[in-house]
Amino acid sequence: MTAKERFIKALQREKPDRLPVTTHHVQPSFLKKYMNGMDEQAFFDRFGLDPILWLVPHKPDEHNGCYFDPTQTTRGFLEIPRICHDNWRITTETLHHSKYATQRFNFITPDKTLSMILQSDQNTTWVSERMVKEKSDIELIAKYAPAPLCDVQAVNQQSAAFGQRGLVRGFIPPFDVYGQSGCWQDAAVLYGIEPLIMDTFTDPEWVHAFLQILFERKKIFLQSMDGARFDILEHGGGDASSTIISPQIFDRFVAPYDAELTRIAQSMQQRVVYHTCGGMMPLLEQIADLGVDAMETFTPPDMGGDADLKEAKKRIGHRVCMIGGFDQFHYFVGCSPEETRREVRRCFEEAGDNGAYILCPSDHFFAADTPLLDAFAEEARACVYQ
Repeated sequence: MTAKERFIKALQREKPDRLPVTTHHVQPSFLKKYMNGMDEQAFFDRFGLDPILWLVPHKPDEHNGCYFDPTQTTRGFLEIPRICHDNWRITTETLHHSKYATQRFNFITPDKTLSMILQSDQNTTWVSERMVKEKSDIELIAKYAPAPLCDVQAVNQQSAAFGQRGLVRGFIPPFDVYGQSGCWQDAAVLYGIEPLIMDTFTDPEWVHAFLQILFERKKIFLQSMDGARFDILEHGGGDASSTIISPQIFDRFVAPYDAELTRIAQSMQQRVVYHTCGGMMPLLEQIADLGVDAMETFTPPDMGGDADLKEAKKRIGHRVCMIGGFDQFHYFVGCSPEETRREVRRCFEEAGDNGAYILCPSDHFFAADTPLLDAFAEEARACVYQ
């Protein structure tokens, strides 16, 4: 099989020729430090992994007066193109910080300027000041924030060029500058997860209003995807994991919005993978009930998650493709190749039965010993279906 055929078979809950094996993103900092600056596709080739092409093909709705942010002259790793119009303009300021690169993003509307501060180190970026500082700020988002559209032509050109090489993967769009695909996850980024959880008890109507605003923006993008040849779209986010919220909060505040987005995406002939980088076991059936095609990341307990691959396979393996489960923290550095191979085999034996499983590190990695990457890929390729 080609790598694309292998991925698609697994996503269709069928048996491919062998276990598909890949990574969840290849961080630029890793490629620079450990791989002499090679690009991510060269990385896949170097280790014989099944490749993924990540695309963020957003475009403005010119009929509604939207345009690309003229101040965004460069884009970072998987950074989405920012969309503006005259009532939603974005400016940036570089702020002094002794340790981290720090930027303030100002969102200028006719009524008020909203702002968000991001900080970065060599590996990643995080929010240090939330955009939604007063509850009324969500009304400005609803009134002025433009929704991106999918650039179907760009997707299809890149997908055609990628061909059978591997999987073409995108996102349900996060919010401008910094966010993630799920409505709850975006709200947590913009407002903060602690106050958001508290408000599910003290002001649930406001939380639902906020989630509906974010839902409507994502829905517009999904409805513009007709004919886009993605293989799968990422949905969800770590703040919807069971190490953050209860099953009750998931049921009331996550599922209604993310299930409907999944339905809309699938009505546009898109597959959906739900990304939960944290605890999953108490939520397995609830996530599967969203109707998604696949679930990730199945983070193991030694990495702060709770995944039991064997138990997860038993409970939801007949309903979704499972992606992840490999402990990259302990088996990409500081162990023997034989230990890495045993971990690969454990994952395959616990989750690979009858297919519907893609071996992958449970989210990003920032360091790895190349002999262990070789062992990871080689052992996975030896996991053949009969």
